[in-house]
Amino acid sequence: MTYIIVDTANTFFRARHIVKDNNPDTKVGLAMHIILNSVKKAWTDFDGSHVVFCLEGRSWRKDHYKKYKANRAVARAALTEREQEADQIFWESYDTFCDFIKDKTNCTVLQHKQLEADDLIAGWIQQHPQDEHVIISSDSDFAQLIAPNVRQYNGISNTLTTTEGYFTDKGAAIVDKKTGEPKKAPNPEWLLFEKCMRGDPTDNVFSAFPKVRKNKLLEAFEDRSNQGFVWNNIMLSRWVDHEGNEHRVKEDYERNKELIDLTRQPDHIKQIITDTIKEATSTPKSSPQVGIYLMKFCHLFDLQKIQDLAGQYAAPLNGRYGT
Repeated sequence: MTYIIVDTANTFFRARHIVKDNNPDTKVGLAMHIILNSVKKAWTDFDGSHVVFCLEGRSWRKDHYKKYKANRAVARAALTEREQEADQIFWESYDTFCDFIKDKTNCTVLQHKQLEADDLIAGWIQQHPQDEHVIISSDSDFAQLIAPNVRQYNGISNTLTTTEGYFTDKGAAIVDKKTGEPKKAPNPEWLLFEKCMRGDPTDNVFSAFPKVRKNKLLEAFEDRSNQGFVWNNIMLSRWVDHEGNEHRVKEDYERNKELIDLTRQPDHIKQIITDTIKEATSTPKSSPQVGIYLMKFCHLFDLQKIQDLAGQYAAPLNGRYGT
């Protein structure tokens, strides 16, 4: 089986940042086209068997670390009245899309009030270890999941990340602008370690060791198994933030790892992930009129190009789980 796993909110909301037209209807239309095109392309290119849409909840991380994504509330509060209206239109359209995939398709839709889409995507892969997986997302957090049976397709940039490297949608290797050579294949373990040390500004996860040089991190990473002098020299270091609070690198690193590492959720959260997937797949959906429902949905948002090729776009939305 090949599962096409969609980071739904990421793909939908990233789309509005690539169009210069400030008309909310134009942005919504583009977002709809990008998410449906991404699913169709991944389904066709990778011979998909079933599509899984993963939706966002509030996130258990906000209770674990109060600062988690607190920057986003600040950003929303700074929006002008016009921007707030446009944002509301986008959210309403997104909710309509989610209702469509839940009620009118045969796709699995995963959501729980305590989980992020990242948790569900990682959980799905962990529970289907013998299958192939294509993650549709532009989120760099998924680099840690790349494996021989896991690839990531970015529908915004039309690029693919695999264990062999970074490629365009045509299969050409992406060239590193600094070296002029094809970008090297990602090392998921290193990328996870670096992010846990550097933090993640987009999620308001602070660095465990601000301004540490990359060569120092590489040396510590190489010593991670032995945990000898180099490793401990980094982990036992202390630093003081701008408020005068002292931090020990190891403590902040472990905090970040629990927030960022998609295999390190608390046990009760892992159980929720398991239960959510089990409940969603216990009775596979079987809608016989997906194509008709898709055409009605396209008419609602004036998606004429998709409506004209409704059969091709309906195919991935029609694939049932377990068949």
